[in-house]
Amino acid sequence: MALPKPLQQSLTPDELTFLAEDEQVQIVPLFSMTRVRLLGGLYGPFVPPSACSVPLWLALSLKRKRKCRIVAPEWLTVEKLQGLLQDEKANAEGFEHLPRRFIEMSKVLLDIASDDLQSPATLRSLLKDLREVRQAKIRLGLHSEGVMRGSYLQVTNLTPIELAELKPFLVKAMGIMQSLEPKGQPEGDSQM
Repeated sequence: MALPKPLQQSLTPDELTFLAEDEQVQIVPLFSMTRVRLLGGLYGPFVPPSACSVPLWLALSLKRKRKCRIVAPEWLTVEKLQGLLQDEKANAEGFEHLPRRFIEMSKVLLDIASDDLQSPATLRSLLKDLREVRQAKIRLGLHSEGVMRGSYLQVTNLTPIELAELKPFLVKAMGIMQSLEPKGQPEGDSQM
Protein backbone atom coordinates (compact mmCIF):
# COMPACT_ATOMS: atom_id res chain seq x y z
CA MET A 1 0.00 0.00 0.00
CA ALA A 2 2.66 2.50 -1.04
CA LEU A 3 1.36 6.04 -1.36
CA PRO A 4 2.53 8.93 -3.54
CA LYS A 5 5.02 11.33 -1.92
CA PRO A 6 2.45 14.12 -1.33
CA LEU A 7 0.34 11.77 0.79
CA GLN A 8 3.25 10.51 2.90
CA GLN A 9 3.00 12.50 6.10
CA SER A 10 4.35 9.87 8.46
CA LEU A 11 7.53 7.89 8.93
CA THR A 12 8.88 6.07 5.90
CA PRO A 13 9.56 2.32 5.94
CA ASP A 14 13.31 3.06 6.09
CA GLU A 15 12.82 5.27 9.15
CA LEU A 16 10.69 2.60 10.82
CA THR A 17 13.38 0.00 10.05
CA PHE A 18 15.94 2.28 11.67
CA LEU A 19 13.77 2.47 14.80
CA ALA A 20 13.31 -1.31 14.78
CA GLU A 21 17.07 -1.78 15.00
CA ASP A 22 16.86 -0.86 18.69
CA GLU A 23 14.93 -4.08 19.41
CA GLN A 24 16.87 -6.68 21.39
CA VAL A 25 17.92 -9.96 19.76
CA GLN A 26 20.02 -12.89 20.89
CA ILE A 27 23.40 -13.58 19.30
CA VAL A 28 26.00 -16.29 19.70
CA PRO A 29 29.35 -14.50 19.51
CA LEU A 30 32.24 -16.06 17.62
CA PHE A 31 34.79 -14.08 19.65
CA SER A 32 35.60 -13.49 23.30
CA MET A 33 35.38 -10.08 24.91
CA THR A 34 34.46 -8.61 28.27
CA ARG A 35 31.49 -6.30 28.67
CA VAL A 36 31.54 -3.22 26.49
CA ARG A 37 29.86 0.12 27.22
CA LEU A 38 28.25 1.79 24.20
CA LEU A 39 25.93 4.79 24.00
CA GLY A 40 22.90 2.50 24.14
CA GLY A 41 24.03 0.60 27.21
CA LEU A 42 26.31 -2.11 28.51
CA TYR A 43 26.55 -5.29 26.41
CA GLY A 44 28.30 -8.59 26.88
CA PRO A 45 30.28 -10.41 28.01
CA PHE A 46 30.80 -12.08 24.66
CA VAL A 47 31.85 -15.67 25.35
CA PRO A 48 31.18 -18.37 22.76
CA PRO A 49 29.01 -20.47 22.72
CA SER A 50 26.87 -18.56 25.23
CA ALA A 51 24.13 -16.40 23.78
CA CYS A 52 23.77 -12.78 24.83
CA SER A 53 21.23 -10.04 24.17
CA VAL A 54 22.16 -7.00 22.06
CA PRO A 55 20.27 -4.45 19.96
CA LEU A 56 19.57 -5.49 16.39
CA TRP A 57 21.90 -2.81 15.00
CA LEU A 58 24.84 -4.28 16.93
CA ALA A 59 23.91 -7.83 15.93
CA LEU A 60 23.80 -6.79 12.26
CA SER A 61 27.16 -5.04 12.52
CA LEU A 62 28.78 -8.09 14.12
CA LYS A 63 27.10 -10.40 11.57
CA ARG A 64 28.49 -8.39 8.64
CA LYS A 65 31.96 -8.80 10.17
CA ARG A 66 31.34 -12.54 10.68
CA LYS A 67 31.73 -12.14 14.44
CA CYS A 68 28.42 -13.73 15.48
CA ARG A 69 25.43 -15.82 14.59
CA ILE A 70 22.02 -14.24 15.15
CA VAL A 71 19.50 -16.39 16.97
CA ALA A 72 16.10 -16.17 15.28
CA PRO A 73 13.40 -14.56 17.45
CA GLU A 74 10.91 -17.13 18.73
CA TRP A 75 8.21 -15.79 16.38
CA LEU A 76 10.44 -16.14 13.28
CA THR A 77 10.05 -19.88 12.80
CA VAL A 78 8.05 -21.74 10.19
CA GLU A 79 5.78 -23.35 12.80
CA LYS A 80 5.04 -20.09 14.63
CA LEU A 81 4.38 -18.15 11.40
CA GLN A 82 2.10 -20.90 10.11
CA GLY A 83 0.12 -20.65 13.35
CA LEU A 84 -0.03 -16.84 13.14
CA LEU A 85 -1.18 -17.02 9.52
CA GLN A 86 -3.87 -19.55 10.37
CA ASP A 87 -5.05 -17.43 13.33
CA GLU A 88 -5.06 -14.28 11.18
CA LYS A 89 -7.21 -15.97 8.55
CA ALA A 90 -9.60 -17.33 11.20
CA ASN A 91 -10.04 -13.93 12.89
CA ALA A 92 -12.23 -12.08 10.40
CA GLU A 93 -13.22 -9.37 12.90
CA GLY A 94 -9.80 -8.01 13.86
CA PHE A 95 -6.06 -8.35 13.68
CA GLU A 96 -3.95 -10.86 15.59
CA HIS A 97 -1.38 -9.54 18.01
CA LEU A 98 2.07 -9.68 16.40
CA PRO A 99 5.45 -8.48 17.61
CA ARG A 100 5.53 -4.69 17.30
CA ARG A 101 8.29 -4.52 14.67
CA PHE A 102 7.90 -7.94 13.07
CA ILE A 103 7.81 -6.66 9.48
CA GLU A 104 10.94 -4.55 9.73
CA MET A 105 12.91 -7.05 11.81
CA SER A 106 12.03 -10.03 9.63
CA LYS A 107 13.03 -8.17 6.47
CA VAL A 108 16.41 -7.14 7.89
CA LEU A 109 17.11 -10.58 9.33
CA LEU A 110 16.17 -12.33 6.09
CA ASP A 111 18.29 -9.91 4.04
CA ILE A 112 21.42 -9.99 6.21
CA ALA A 113 21.28 -13.15 8.32
CA SER A 114 19.29 -15.62 6.22
CA ASP A 115 22.03 -18.22 6.77
CA ASP A 116 21.21 -18.14 10.50
CA LEU A 117 17.50 -18.85 9.89
CA GLN A 118 15.88 -22.20 9.12
CA SER A 119 14.09 -22.34 5.75
CA PRO A 120 14.45 -18.66 4.77
CA ALA A 121 12.47 -19.15 1.54
CA THR A 122 9.54 -20.62 3.47
CA LEU A 123 9.78 -17.83 6.04
CA ARG A 124 9.66 -15.20 3.26
CA SER A 125 6.60 -16.87 1.76
CA LEU A 126 4.77 -17.11 5.09
CA LEU A 127 5.59 -13.49 5.97
CA LYS A 128 4.35 -12.36 2.56
CA ASP A 129 1.11 -14.34 3.00
CA LEU A 130 0.61 -12.92 6.51
CA ARG A 131 1.19 -9.39 5.24
CA GLU A 132 -1.27 -9.89 2.35
CA VAL A 133 -3.99 -11.24 4.66
CA ARG A 134 -3.58 -8.23 6.97
CA GLN A 135 -3.60 -5.77 4.04
CA ALA A 136 -6.76 -7.39 2.67
CA LYS A 137 -8.41 -6.90 6.09
CA ILE A 138 -7.36 -3.25 6.06
CA ARG A 139 -8.83 -2.74 2.58
CA LEU A 140 -12.02 -4.53 3.63
CA GLY A 141 -12.19 -2.36 6.75
CA LEU A 142 -11.89 0.78 4.64
CA HIS A 143 -14.90 -0.32 2.60
CA SER A 144 -17.02 -1.11 5.65
CA GLU A 145 -20.17 0.72 6.67
CA GLY A 146 -18.61 2.35 9.78
CA VAL A 147 -15.81 4.01 7.83
CA MET A 148 -18.17 5.21 5.11
CA ARG A 149 -20.21 6.98 7.77
CA GLY A 150 -17.01 8.59 9.02
CA SER A 151 -17.15 7.00 12.44
CA TYR A 152 -14.20 4.67 12.97
CA LEU A 153 -11.76 2.08 11.68
CA GLN A 154 -10.59 -0.71 13.96
CA VAL A 155 -6.77 -0.53 14.07
CA THR A 156 -6.07 -2.51 17.24
CA ASN A 157 -2.97 -4.72 16.84
CA LEU A 158 -1.74 -3.04 13.66
CA THR A 159 2.02 -2.61 13.57
CA PRO A 160 3.69 0.81 13.21
CA ILE A 161 4.55 0.21 9.55
CA GLU A 162 0.95 -0.78 8.75
CA LEU A 163 -0.30 2.34 10.52
CA ALA A 164 2.25 4.50 8.69
CA GLU A 165 1.01 3.15 5.36
CA LEU A 166 -2.62 3.74 6.32
CA LYS A 167 -2.39 7.10 8.10
CA PRO A 168 -2.01 9.59 5.21
CA PHE A 169 -4.86 8.06 3.24
CA LEU A 170 -7.09 7.74 6.28
CA VAL A 171 -6.50 11.29 7.50
CA LYS A 172 -7.34 12.73 4.08
CA ALA A 173 -10.37 10.45 3.61
CA MET A 174 -11.78 11.23 7.06
CA GLY A 175 -11.35 14.96 6.42
CA ILE A 176 -13.32 14.66 3.20
CA MET A 177 -15.98 12.53 4.88
CA GLN A 178 -16.41 15.10 7.67
CA SER A 179 -16.70 17.94 5.16
CA LEU A 180 -19.52 16.06 3.42
CA GLU A 181 -21.59 15.64 6.60
CA PRO A 182 -24.49 18.06 6.96
CA LYS A 183 -23.90 20.90 9.39
CA GLY A 184 -26.69 20.35 11.86
CA GLN A 185 -27.22 21.61 15.38
CA PRO A 186 -24.72 20.16 17.85
CA GLU A 187 -26.37 17.65 20.20
CA GLY A 188 -25.71 19.78 23.31
CA ASP A 189 -27.38 22.94 21.87
CA SER A 190 -30.98 21.72 21.66
CA GLN A 191 -33.59 24.28 22.77
CA MET A 192 -36.31 23.44 25.28
